[in-house]
Amino acid sequence: MDTPSAGSKSNTATTATPATPVGGLLRIWRERRRLSQLELAGAADISARHVSFLETGRSVPSRAMLLRLAERLEVPLRERNALLLSAGYAPMYAERRLDDPALRQARAAVELVIAGHSPYPALAVDRHWTMVSANATVNLLLVGIDPRLLQPPVNVLRLSLHPDGLGPRVENYTQWRTHVLVRLRQQIAATADPILIELLAELEAYPLISKSDGRTPGGANPDGDAKPTDEVDYGGVVVPFRLRTDFGVLSFFTTTTVFGTPLDVTLAELAIESFFPADPQTTETLNRIAREMVGQQGSRGP
Repeated sequence: MDTPSAGSKSNTATTATPATPVGGLLRIWRERRRLSQLELAGAADISARHVSFLETGRSVPSRAMLLRLAERLEVPLRERNALLLSAGYAPMYAERRLDDPALRQARAAVELVIAGHSPYPALAVDRHWTMVSANATVNLLLVGIDPRLLQPPVNVLRLSLHPDGLGPRVENYTQWRTHVLVRLRQQIAATADPILIELLAELEAYPLISKSDGRTPGGANPDGDAKPTDEVDYGGVVVPFRLRTDFGVLSFFTTTTVFGTPLDVTLAELAIESFFPADPQTTETLNRIAREMVGQQGSRGP
């Protein structure tokens, strides 16, 4: 399960506080993107001296200048609103609930994509990897999970790695865990979201689960070998998600779909994770299950 990132190179230990002035916030985002004042100035078509004045508070940015710098720094919409507020401007981007009438068409599009992906799994998540919606195939794969992990809000990363979740059933747990943690670190580098930072610490603390379901504290390899012992090679193209189920081992690769031009914070932070069969056996199994389900529904009648 991948998440969209803003393409940043690294995170930084520098963080903002509620009292951080706009110049300090600009500096934090510039340093987070590992850009010099000169590089940011070139990207925004202004002088490095002007960037310096903005960061130190000697100059106050106009609304237009602030939005231009935020775009060049790939600042997420939520944090662009924070920049505007810190400079004394009204927020530009609305944040509506997904069930808001204004987002009705967007929500319908999400549900259409998820339902249309059947018989393969698909789900929608928010910025914290909380499951917003899922198709019936996802629910089919969650049979046997500790009910506590399925109580809303359901975090899909926690669900996939938790020892009482899907973790013990993931055939290539070490490989998948590494993939999930790398992607989460990239998302943190892009957003500096404190909730994601807490989630990363939680996931890193889970014991590593070997094929024999042996567990080692702190994610260490039980054999003392830094190289994962359960790696599966799909030609170096994708990292698969291989799950043991009542129907056998199902193998998937994932794609992420996001809204292309969102002007609403909620839509900007929404992603659809679609799982595709990574081998013919998974394709046949899921199609067979779908045919059987249709047959059972038909036998029950209207």
